[in-house]
Amino acid sequence: MQVTETLSEGLKREIKVVVPAKDMETQMNERLIDAKDKVRLNGFRPGKVPIAHLRKVYGKSIMAELVNEMINEKPTEILSERGEKSATRPQITMTEDEAEANEILDAKADFEFSMSYEVIPEFEVGDVSKLKLNRQVVDIPEDEVEEQVKRVAESARSYETKKGKAADGDRVTMDYVGKVDGEPFDGGADNDANLVLGSGSFIPGFEEQLVGVKAGDEKTITVTFPEDYQAAHLAGKEATFDVTVKDVAAAGELVIDDELAKTLGLESAERLREVVREQIESQYGQFTRQKIKRQILDALDEEYKFDTPEGLLEVEFNNIWGQITQDLEQSGKSFEDEDTTEEAAREDYRKLAERRVRLGLVLSQIGEKAEISVTDEEMQRAVYDQVRQYPGQEQQVMEYFQKTPDAVAQLRAPIFEEKVIDHIIAEADVTDQTVSKEELMADDEEEVKAAAKPAKKKAAPKKKAPAKKKAPAKKAADKE
Repeated sequence: MQVTETLSEGLKREIKVVVPAKDMETQMNERLIDAKDKVRLNGFRPGKVPIAHLRKVYGKSIMAELVNEMINEKPTEILSERGEKSATRPQITMTEDEAEANEILDAKADFEFSMSYEVIPEFEVGDVSKLKLNRQVVDIPEDEVEEQVKRVAESARSYETKKGKAADGDRVTMDYVGKVDGEPFDGGADNDANLVLGSGSFIPGFEEQLVGVKAGDEKTITVTFPEDYQAAHLAGKEATFDVTVKDVAAAGELVIDDELAKTLGLESAERLREVVREQIESQYGQFTRQKIKRQILDALDEEYKFDTPEGLLEVEFNNIWGQITQDLEQSGKSFEDEDTTEEAAREDYRKLAERRVRLGLVLSQIGEKAEISVTDEEMQRAVYDQVRQYPGQEQQVMEYFQKTPDAVAQLRAPIFEEKVIDHIIAEADVTDQTVSKEELMADDEEEVKAAAKPAKKKAAPKKKAPAKKKAPAKKAADKE
């Protein structure tokens, strides 16, 4: 086999591979000999079929198998021998001339193919222990824990039907139908919906208009959806809700004690407070990790500068751009609405794609150097997490992952990345800084872009603070 480099330009490589016809013929004959004692042909005793006849019957199919094996296996061998890593799967080019192809299958012509690819750029990763990081943490005050505990208690609070008008704190059970321009809209209706007045669970203005209603009342409520409402087709629009009140109930006494904790599956009120504190710490911990990860990525971005493979860059940009255009389409907005142009946006997101690809390569090499790997158990958990997101379709989703290696590889990438980040944090010089929750959660547009994960399909959305109440409307928003 002859291997000749025909192009070496930047990261681009092209290799020409020639396998002499006689070598292909030798391999074919070896397989024919091996098959001689196994095949059964009419008119011949087992093991007595002449090689020439076997070649006539099976020669071309065996040569086709050899060709397929060559183009599947040789590129990997060649890359290994050259000490190179291909950024993407090498592109294989063979003859498309039918006559030439038949000559190859008849072992009368050399088998030639070329492989084109881009190499992963060579760079040395430094000592991550030299990184100096500032980790922002929040000291959770007791009053915030108590506030969350009260909210938990509110959710378990008992209510008793009362006579008379509804007041703040009462629970109203109702049927409602929402309309815009006189027409019902998707997700705007519900039956036997429970709403505690004053909870802020529904869109602004809705609950206030229910104060004073009583069981059996029918009322039309008029509200305006917020301009930033999550369902773009409803944002800023006036809507009416035809409400039928079915029950008004007063809240029972709010008691936080061991009995309450036991109804929630915990042994005591003290344990309830511990669990709530752990949940709050976990929520703020996500912001802490997001910020320290941002520092790491920014530091690596500053330290490592090299050309990125165009193929990887193009794939990453197309993924980002597809998500951006889809989001704009769903929101009904244009680039002009975002104070930019399509050309400027393309340039910005191409820079983001280049950063992601480069950081992905850096993190990959840091992980390899630290011998970090993703275990089978971790991959299994990741697949099961995906399966659980599709109740009723578990079998189909599981089969999809079993048959789609690329989909499994996409699950592996973020797990590997987070393990590398853990490694860097463990090795780096980290100083903890206690800050207020407002400081911890402070973000601006540029920081959000900079925090985007490398080599991911789309940037992660901003995380919300542990909320005191849910802002969007209940059922009307949930389905949008």
